[in-house]
Amino acid sequence: MSLKIEQVTKRFGNFTAVDDLTLEIPEKQIFGFLGSNGAGKTTTFRMILGLIDATEGKITWQGEPINYERTDQIGYLPEERGLYPKLSVRDQIVYLARLRGMNKKDAVVELEKWLEKFEVPQNIDKKIEELSKGNQQKIQFISAVIHQPKLLILDEPFSGLDPVNVEMMKAAVVDLKESGTTIIFSSHQMNTVEEICEYLCIIQEGKPVIHGSLKDVKRSFGKKNVFIHADFDLTFLKDLSGVVNYKATSEGCKIQIESEEISQSILEAVQKVGFVRRFALEEPSLNDIFIAKVGKSYE
Repeated sequence: MSLKIEQVTKRFGNFTAVDDLTLEIPEKQIFGFLGSNGAGKTTTFRMILGLIDATEGKITWQGEPINYERTDQIGYLPEERGLYPKLSVRDQIVYLARLRGMNKKDAVVELEKWLEKFEVPQNIDKKIEELSKGNQQKIQFISAVIHQPKLLILDEPFSGLDPVNVEMMKAAVVDLKESGTTIIFSSHQMNTVEEICEYLCIIQEGKPVIHGSLKDVKRSFGKKNVFIHADFDLTFLKDLSGVVNYKATSEGCKIQIESEEISQSILEAVQKVGFVRRFALEEPSLNDIFIAKVGKSYE
């Protein structure tokens, strides 16, 4: 059974952080939860976890509210990282794993497996403060998954990581999903969300502006992108019927069109002027959709 958020509102005094939010998050899938800073993402995560109470509405997982009796089935990586700097990696993870009901031996076996996966087995007896920020983040991630949770909430798990470590972390998230974990994560990296999410929600001022499967979201948006590489002036395309956006690039231009049917007339118009080295019709990016719906870029 899925995680259900039903007509949930959270007010802090006169400020409404989450406004009548209704979502159903499919089981054993990766769900992207997106929104600008202050949109209500972290507040929603904290309500799911029972760290704060909803003002109105209800949240259930597998048909029941989430409480302390079920926390050993849940993993949480908060946006504000919080490890004990003077503890070794081994002591830190064993301590947190035992809070989740694991024994020391199993925790160490699981830790060693994760350190191998993240290519840092040599860090097991190092203090947290001796590690780079990227390696500290790997340990923070391990602390959220060491007990093999069935529901995993990741708040900005990729922020501050270099591209190599982002790829490593993405692979780990996908592996967890393949093993049956339901994963909800927020991220500022739209391309990452597009790569690994089947479902997503974009919220703005506590309300969903987009919600559904990634395929359906892109299909329903309607507009398509066309990338054109040519050695002549393409600015005349701005005035053609059906072109809703034009952006010059170093090799030509990127235009947005109302529908893919228009692409044929665009191609014919360009070919009349000169040689076209590239003409590619593509789905809109998630960032294109975000800008159209929210009015600004997410990055």
